[in-house]
Amino acid sequence: MIKKIERLIVFVVLAGLFFNSGCGIVGLVGTPSQYEKEIPAEYDLTKQKDKKILVLVKQPSGFRAKTNLHYYLTEAVRDSLVSNVKVKPKYVLSYKVLSEFRSNRSDFSSLSPEEVGKALGADIVLLVEIRDFQLNEVVGSGYYNGSLSVQAAVYDANDGKEWEGRNVDVGFDTGERGQEGAAMRLVNACAYCITRYLYNCPEYKFRISDEGKNTGWGD
Repeated sequence: MIKKIERLIVFVVLAGLFFNSGCGIVGLVGTPSQYEKEIPAEYDLTKQKDKKILVLVKQPSGFRAKTNLHYYLTEAVRDSLVSNVKVKPKYVLSYKVLSEFRSNRSDFSSLSPEEVGKALGADIVLLVEIRDFQLNEVVGSGYYNGSLSVQAAVYDANDGKEWEGRNVDVGFDTGERGQEGAAMRLVNACAYCITRYLYNCPEYKFRISDEGKNTGWGD
């Protein structure tokens, strides 16, 4: 008898909570936490299984930088594709392959992303065009600040442009010790901000401190 009364009390309490809160309890149970929410991919590379990807970094003619941005940015994007987008390393062409091709083609600068991709056996070309790069030493301190702006887009090596892309602007004023360390901070931040649009990125990881405020759709 006592157990029946106890069960009845529990039932009444739970029923009261449910009706008093309306849909609140249901909403609470059905709402994903901040660690479960995702920003949907704008171009989902995770659905492009077993397709070879070429990271093609270009810069304006006449552009000069003491830092080898071609190499650093290519490698940073490749690493981010593997670690964040979960592309298998064997499906991302190496910088060495691209570098050797560039050296052997006098007409490389006139080739389209699709033509370069086809020539290297890639199915998808992730084009990253450098728009601006600044790296400055804080006088006499050994510390640097800088900024890097790029435009990224995705091309199907057979069908042309697949994703219109994004402008990505990163930078920092707080200072980083050494020129190479500062450059790596910029390219790693830039690579992350590019690849986060290529898979369903967890919402809590989407923004990073070094990204610019004016990031928007590609022109």
